Amino acid sequence: MTSVQMDVQTYLTRIGFEGPAGPSLDTLRSIHICHLRSVPFENLTVHSGGQVHLDLPLLYDKIVNHRRGGFCFENNGLFSWLLSKLGFQVTLLSGQVKNAITGCYGPPFDHLVLMVTLEGHRWLCDVGFGSLGFFKPLSLETDDLQEQGHRVYRIRRDNSTGVCFMESQQDENKGADGLWTQSYKFTFDPRCLEDFTRMCHYHQTSVSSIFFCKSFCTILTPGGRLTYIGHKLTTTTFPSEETGGVLETETRELKDEEISHVLAEKFGIILKSPLIPKDEAITPPPVMY
Repeated sequence: MTSVQMDVQTYLTRIGFEGPAGPSLDTLRSIHICHLRSVPFENLTVHSGGQVHLDLPLLYDKIVNHRRGGFCFENNGLFSWLLSKLGFQVTLLSGQVKNAITGCYGPPFDHLVLMVTLEGHRWLCDVGFGSLGFFKPLSLETDDLQEQGHRVYRIRRDNSTGVCFMESQQDENKGADGLWTQSYKFTFDPRCLEDFTRMCHYHQTSVSSIFFCKSFCTILTPGGRLTYIGHKLTTTTFPSEETGGVLETETRELKDEEISHVLAEKFGIILKSPLIPKDEAITPPPVMY
């Protein structure tokens, strides 16, 4: 265990946040998107000879001091610490991600998300879900549509079970009757970071996990997203007037010797150990949930 402690101003500088940092909705929205544009969603530790451990000082040292990123347990775990230090009331929640292969949900503690309660209003925060994530906190007090940029989201609650579903439309807002994609489900039961240890290990070692099967790094940009996977770098430009309202993507192949330069130049990541690029097929997990 490292003895590194939280320095709030250093963290805020790391994510490019400037201005008052008191516990307000404006601050929450601003630091949420600043985090997404500064801290990559990545699993490169797994593919460069290391292991991820969920100790907050270790996560702070990695993400803030060494300017790395992480997956949900790391990014959201550390973000919860920052929010708490800023005076926000934060609750860790267990999410179950809908598997793209089986169409079923993963086990409890498959995903870590955050609930922030501010002036009696609950907000869902998530800076660790990659390309399908939302940009700013979503209200947990409504099932109405919540539009952000070119996407629309909603939190649908099953009142009989108390389970909430985070859903989105992948194209333009087509209203409540549009085609909705379920990303993950969760409840409001409070959790602690240690509860996610077993699933953190699973995602680093299982052939049924994308984190084990593919080396990747992705980050939100002002106009789109930049994504590295295996030997590919994809630039995504969100729909705008300049693109004629169309989502644009451009992918280029990378040679082994190019990858470290791309990670440093595009994502600001310099690894201590050589990366082993990986892009293998994911084995469908057993259907249990």
